[in-house]
Amino acid sequence: MSAGPTPYDAIDVVPAFELTSTDLVEGGTLGGAQVSGLMGAGGGDVSPQLSWSGAPEGTRSFAVTVYDPDAPTTAGFWHWAVADLPAGTTSLPSGAGDEQGALPEGSVQLRGDAGLARFVGAAPPPGHGPHRYVVGVHALDVEQVGVDADSTPTFLGFSMHGHTLARATLTATYEVPAAD
Repeated sequence: MSAGPTPYDAIDVVPAFELTSTDLVEGGTLGGAQVSGLMGAGGGDVSPQLSWSGAPEGTRSFAVTVYDPDAPTTAGFWHWAVADLPAGTTSLPSGAGDEQGALPEGSVQLRGDAGLARFVGAAPPPGHGPHRYVVGVHALDVEQVGVDADSTPTFLGFSMHGHTLARATLTATYEVPAAD
């Protein structure tokens, strides 16, 4: 959990709140469930369980993002983005962001950089070194942030600017060794 700038972009510094997971440990390594089978890394593409508390008064919705700032692109790689989670939401079960997942009614799941409107697990290029996967829960002062299912996670980030009251993050890593 960090109150300062996150490693994944130059967003405003805001207060922090608590984020925990039964699937992720801050600074730990992603398990096979959160690795991508869809992108050939042999995992399960299961979105992690998340629980949060301590969001500030005035929170009217949440957004959840998963981002790899170490991807070999000029803009990193968005693995998951969900907007308009109702303010009463304090957790998501494992698999909530999967094709058959159970996101709260009214939530909007965006297409990530793999082109799929679902969670896509880690799949760094073999031998590229460890990648960080930053899970963020963003407390917003609006019920709807103004994105639809055709919006990009980058546009979600732009739309959250000026509406983010607080943010909670967990960062885990994953690496695919170089082929012999």
